[in-house]
Amino acid sequence: MEKILLKIQKLNEKVSVPNYQTEGAAGMDLSAFLDTPITLKSLERKLIPTGIKIELPHGYEAQIRPRSGMSIKNGITLVNCVGTIDEDYRGEVCIPVINLSTQEFTINNGDRIAQMIIAPVTKATIQVVAELSETKRGEGGFGSTGKN
Repeated sequence: MEKILLKIQKLNEKVSVPNYQTEGAAGMDLSAFLDTPITLKSLERKLIPTGIKIELPHGYEAQIRPRSGMSIKNGITLVNCVGTIDEDYRGEVCIPVINLSTQEFTINNGDRIAQMIIAPVTKATIQVVAELSETKRGEGGFGSTGKN
């Protein structure tokens, strides 16, 4: 397993630093940094601050993903499903959450609200062509390979 250096700036001494909950965890948990709790009504969206800024190494991105427990138990997920933090972003990491349940949900200071995965970035060279190669699937889209 490759390890890289992720620099983190805490915007307040009380901020929780992201960490891996288990040895085999792919993502590190991000916690809310709030002065007061935030209650989300059904279908309401809010941007939740974490109190940290990050500096990624060249050639890497941070992927922000929902926490599966919050999603299935409470209907709390991310507005953009998976967010990307580019290596040149230096602002505060904030998490765009949405409440997909029918019940209100309160986020408190220190609650783990998302996970962050550090991943290498591959950039593509674009080549415009007149035609693409043929495949068995062709243009078959959603549901084209069967019910399951």
